[in-house]
Amino acid sequence: MRELPQPTLPFTLFGTPAQRAVRLPTLRPANLLRPARAESDALPDPDPGAAAGLQAVWARSAEDIEAAQRLRWQVFAQEMGARLNNLPGTPPGLDRDLFDAHCEHLLVRDAAGEAIGTYRVLTPAAARRVGGWYSETEFDLTRVRPLMPRMAELGRSCVHPAHRQGGVIMTLWAALAAFMARNGLDSMIGCASISMRDGGHVAASVWERLRQTHLAPIEWQVRPRLPLPVEELDRHLPVEIPPLIKGYLRCGAKVLGPPAWDPDFHTADLPILMRLRDLPARYRRHFLGDAAN
Repeated sequence: MRELPQPTLPFTLFGTPAQRAVRLPTLRPANLLRPARAESDALPDPDPGAAAGLQAVWARSAEDIEAAQRLRWQVFAQEMGARLNNLPGTPPGLDRDLFDAHCEHLLVRDAAGEAIGTYRVLTPAAARRVGGWYSETEFDLTRVRPLMPRMAELGRSCVHPAHRQGGVIMTLWAALAAFMARNGLDSMIGCASISMRDGGHVAASVWERLRQTHLAPIEWQVRPRLPLPVEELDRHLPVEIPPLIKGYLRCGAKVLGPPAWDPDFHTADLPILMRLRDLPARYRRHFLGDAAN
């Protein structure tokens, strides 16, 4: 296999300096409200977090946002070895980029109040203000533009390594579904990352499986700006689908196209689309309640 290419498109972010300097309000979330590691085909319990004393909260202060950014730094930089492109002046031990000031930040806290899981959410209004979607730095999103007026982008998802038994991710998902329904949004887009510590063969094999079973219709498919050279990799390994991706697929998600290579995180990123209308009935009832009807 040849060396992976160096990026040909700079992963620059969007927005003018004036836009980036101001925290603009976005849609109003409610203050309260990685998938289960088991490899069975059964859906995990929709509410394992309740018994564990977990609480989903939307960031309401700089301290809340920093708690999310600190957890992200611990997982991405310390655990995964990612090269983070932090904003100038970012305090040590935080993961902070240009999109953070425009996103809603969701946290799960344990019984002691510690942040142990997080997502960030970019709404359509916030994407207009910042000048685009983070996913556009990795993919040409032209074909999903018709979905964008009611689409949210999920990103920077991570769970503390001591809490990856399923409860945290389900608590996050319940709060995300409620946020979507409350704000009239119906689609979620994001990138699901696969480690490339093996050179990319596992990622290529995962893509080979999913393109046959969970590929989105052609009218929604997107193209990576820096493609993983899957044709030059072993695409036929007997791989297990990573748990988080498996969880998305069980919720009706579709893969929008082949993976992009993220050289900073040293991952292959699959573009994923989830729509509330595609949630299985069990999850619709639990996550959406009366709004499911």
